[in-house]
Amino acid sequence: MARIIRSGRAWCPPCGARQFPGYTPDVLASQIASNLALINWTVLAGLAVGSFAVVLLTRLRTSATKGYLAFTAFCAAGFGVLAWLSDDGLAPAATGSPVVADPAFDAPRRIAMALFVLLALVTMVQIARGRRGAWPGALALGAGAGSLVLGAFAWGTGGAVATLMLGLQLLVLAAATGGVFAAMILGHWYLVTPRLPEAPLVLVSRLLLGVVALQVALFVLWVGLGAGPGATGGPFAALVGPWALFVWLRLLVGLVFPLVVSWAAVQTARSRSMESATGLLYINVGTIAAGTIVAAGLYFGAGLLV
Repeated sequence: MARIIRSGRAWCPPCGARQFPGYTPDVLASQIASNLALINWTVLAGLAVGSFAVVLLTRLRTSATKGYLAFTAFCAAGFGVLAWLSDDGLAPAATGSPVVADPAFDAPRRIAMALFVLLALVTMVQIARGRRGAWPGALALGAGAGSLVLGAFAWGTGGAVATLMLGLQLLVLAAATGGVFAAMILGHWYLVTPRLPEAPLVLVSRLLLGVVALQVALFVLWVGLGAGPGATGGPFAALVGPWALFVWLRLLVGLVFPLVVSWAAVQTARSRSMESATGLLYINVGTIAAGTIVAAGLYFGAGLLV
């Protein structure tokens, strides 16, 4: 039976009855795109904080070269600069979004990101000079994580519990997005320095696998609870609601596929197949970044935690 879309509802001409409520895919995609600035900040801040966390961890726990560590710290600082610049022009969530921003946390969030950049650069210089850089590194990571938490206070609509859940979501998104970038750079380092021991890449790949597995668990928890200021319909309603296409894309493309690839990267790194491990991590950079974009778009556009 032919259906005509009118005002976001499917219409059955013979019976004159609405078949289901909702929005057309074009309207949904437009609502996500209208929050592109907030999505952009989430990705950039995640790249900055997550990749720097890997720098600090591998500096203290492995024999990763100072060249890799200094270069990745420089990249993290660069992403932080871009996040800080994009933050200066952030607007509240677009009309139609259930997310209500609290501007009181805007200035502290920007200050925290600026501190992260400065301390990350100090850490980079110390590492390049052969020092551990533990204290400035720890302070930088704290400032970066603080910026993400302040973002949760600004956009966590729905009370303290909602703020806590969004803060956890932003931190885990950062660990995945920045972590996979740093892992890919480390894998590439083996291609130019083949005598490096495999322990650093194995450790980072295992941590990435754990972070993605945590994201899958959080997805089940968020969707099962109906988390987010825009969630309606009860447990797991997001899987069949008007945003279901984007929710399933988040699950399958942004979580399940990267989980499998991360497991394969661990196995190839353990066997010193570094070219294969690097290629797998390259794939994961794209899929995990895409998953982060969809997750941020669903939160700021629809108020759904996934």
